[in-house]
Amino acid sequence: MERLCGAIMAAMPDYPTLLETQAQTALYPLVEALPGLWARAFDPAAHGDLGRWQAVLAELPAVVASRVVLDADAPAIGAPGDCPADIRASIDGLLRKLHPWRKGPYLVHGVHIDSEWRSDLKWRRLAGHIEPLRGKTVLDVGCGNGYHCWRMAGAGARLVVGIDPTLLSVVQFQAIEHFAGASPVCVLPLGIEDMPRNMPAFDTVFSMGVLYHRRSPIDHLLELRGLLRAGGELVLETLVVEGGDGQVLVPEGRYARMRNVWFIPSSATLAGWLRRCGYRDVRLVDVSPTTAQEQRATDWMRFQSLADCLDPADPGLTVEGLPSPRRAILLAKNP
Repeated sequence: MERLCGAIMAAMPDYPTLLETQAQTALYPLVEALPGLWARAFDPAAHGDLGRWQAVLAELPAVVASRVVLDADAPAIGAPGDCPADIRASIDGLLRKLHPWRKGPYLVHGVHIDSEWRSDLKWRRLAGHIEPLRGKTVLDVGCGNGYHCWRMAGAGARLVVGIDPTLLSVVQFQAIEHFAGASPVCVLPLGIEDMPRNMPAFDTVFSMGVLYHRRSPIDHLLELRGLLRAGGELVLETLVVEGGDGQVLVPEGRYARMRNVWFIPSSATLAGWLRRCGYRDVRLVDVSPTTAQEQRATDWMRFQSLADCLDPADPGLTVEGLPSPRRAILLAKNP
């Protein structure tokens, strides 16, 4: 395993260093496939903005962080006193070039990244219910720029692998990682479909804000189960509608201006899907409406946000006349 990871590092200097030192035998199928997947994702022809984003990463100043605090609402990388004001202003300007920042918040040497989502609120809703992460190997599917991955590390996880196919999100993670230095967190430019099938390598798997984007939610639940070790825990967070068992909303067009929303089940329906997929000990631990306190436009995300997606005359409805967003968290075990 060490020889394999070393070969990957030699061929791909920008490859995250985490798997070089902490890869497990159970993760061998992923590590083996990564060189090709990484090269495909970072092919300059694949994304017209890649060169601009990489130039931002190259310009980030080298500042030694006096502290790295991950178990905080806004993970703090360094402190304002770690660098002079002009360097801090440079950091602010460079990170803003990676707009839009969807997940956060972060504090980087005193620069407050006020992201669209107050992702800390979601973490508060689930942190008291999940099994302790200390010493565990964790997967975060659809992790965005890795905010929750950092929180998982702050909760003591031994290894956190985040995957997200949105290249800008991965670049944003690399920007935070540049200042944070060595950590047990790695974010890879992959979708769930890129993960090796039936690789039960993870103690805990998170899928948050992903299920409603999948054309086949049942297949997604089975894919997640295939990545969990026996006895491992799934943390599933997704949009739900009110209703009993069997209730499912299938938007005919957009939902809250989003094109790619396929199925929004009731919590009872979702629990039934999980049991049908072979999960056990299924528990609903939270249902909360999404509010403008949690999702809103900011200087770091200047596009449309939640307020633009709701009926101005009735915030209980989307602009399409559908029930406004409610999100549930369910936990389940892989037998």
